[in-house]
Amino acid sequence: MNKFIIFPVSMLFFISGFTSLCAEKKLPGYTDTPIIPGQKWRVHDAKRPRPEIVKVGPSKTLGAKPPKGAVVLFDGTDTSKWSHNKWKVENGYMEVTRKSGSLQTKQKFSSIKLHIEFATPKEVKGESQGRGNSGVFLCGPYEVQVLDSWDNISYADGQCAALYGQFPPRVNACRPPGEWQTYDIEFLAPKWDEAGKLERKATVTVLHNGVKVHDKRQMIGPSGHRNVRPYKKHGPGPIQLQDHGNPTRFRNIWLVELKE
Repeated sequence: MNKFIIFPVSMLFFISGFTSLCAEKKLPGYTDTPIIPGQKWRVHDAKRPRPEIVKVGPSKTLGAKPPKGAVVLFDGTDTSKWSHNKWKVENGYMEVTRKSGSLQTKQKFSSIKLHIEFATPKEVKGESQGRGNSGVFLCGPYEVQVLDSWDNISYADGQCAALYGQFPPRVNACRPPGEWQTYDIEFLAPKWDEAGKLERKATVTVLHNGVKVHDKRQMIGPSGHRNVRPYKKHGPGPIQLQDHGNPTRFRNIWLVELKE
């Protein structure tokens, strides 16, 4: 004999809510972080919509040669312009060596146009933020995220090309793991007046594989994980490539300094 159990309506609502909560928890992200100023979302919010995936054609700047007067940071041969030589260098690229530490440029910069090419590992390991993770830090603390976001669910403001912890890219323009990708970034450094009052926030435009995913986006402050950091007056800073434990590759890195 089949037996049926009749639940009160209030219990059905509880079960439905619990099921939704469980499903929500499966999405990588957080529900206990601060609200991002000027937004309705929390930092790394699990509920924040992920950017739409778009197909991209050949990047016009892949393999682009530095223009006259550019500062070449990596030409495929050595890391002499960087803080250490512990990353692997071969075949025209450098690759993160786990636990060797992030690379910083010896030279410091303010407002720039930066070209950089990267490839996340062809062999896929891990998920969410544990997969092909690195980052490009500008003027010290302002990060454009590097991540394998190809068929990889992670929180929206941690996607590839996100302004980490603040703004997701407009769309997901990632290429498959192992393929070379481009960032063309225009970064305007923050400015303070003589009294130390902030006059201009750090402003970032990013083209990811030729697709504009940020257009003169003003950053809330320096990048941070699970937090919101206020602006503090500073001068020029290094370009940094993050060691997040994944063997991400970089090549053809150069920049043009912008006059204020």
